[in-house]
Amino acid sequence: MGIALVPSSLPSRTVLVTGAASGIGHATALRFSESGAAVALGDVDFPGVQELAAGIAKSGRQALDLALDVRVESQWEEGLAHTLDTFGRLDVLVSCAGISFAKPVDEMSLEEWRAVMAVNLEGAFLAVKHGIRAMRGPNNGSGGSIVLVSSASGLKGSPGASAYAASKAGLNMLARSAALECAAAKDGIRINVVAPAGVRTPMWTSMPFFQQLAAAQGEAAAWAGLEASQPLGRFATPQEIAAAIQFLASKEAATITGSELVIDGGYTA
Repeated sequence: MGIALVPSSLPSRTVLVTGAASGIGHATALRFSESGAAVALGDVDFPGVQELAAGIAKSGRQALDLALDVRVESQWEEGLAHTLDTFGRLDVLVSCAGISFAKPVDEMSLEEWRAVMAVNLEGAFLAVKHGIRAMRGPNNGSGGSIVLVSSASGLKGSPGASAYAASKAGLNMLARSAALECAAAKDGIRINVVAPAGVRTPMWTSMPFFQQLAAAQGEAAAWAGLEASQPLGRFATPQEIAAAIQFLASKEAATITGSELVIDGGYTA
């Protein structure tokens, strides 16, 4: 890990984003950076966050690249320590890292189940645990915001998605319970969830069913068919989800905690 741009003075706001190398995490990191925040970029794809941090630095803004496997607690401890040493505080933590997986429950191995839970649920647990610790000390009572990226699949069942859906439903209840703990502690830390449905990100293209559709129809037709099945006739963009995340982390959302902001184009209506 290394700093992409050494700040001349400590920033007024510091944001850590996991899963920052692509998709929603990438869009979120850029949105916060463009608003003037210093951003710490975490991902298991370290070259990806190095490239993003370098691009942000070329624009004269503050960025820090972190090698962060969200399943590994020691990497959380090291990454947050480096963030605090560099920027002095942590105001926002956005947990975007996640994996998708689809298989009928009676065909799924225990190892496959555990792999999904390790990233999507245990990774979110470590984000909340260490995010709270990082915010309580250096922020000296001024609070902070933690936003977890869940899914509409955590609110509505879907055949073949039992592991993924269970991991996201667990994440939702983790956020609600931890939000109440922070409220009781009066530490000013708010914890919320965004729950998108279809979002046009690279994650889709890695899924076997999408690859089968693309092989049979072509990638453009596969995308068009999936989007046409949505109530609004399209998927959300990563930038639209990033805007919702930024809102939840803003002063305008100061009384929102323990909530799920559903951004699904009517999928769960």
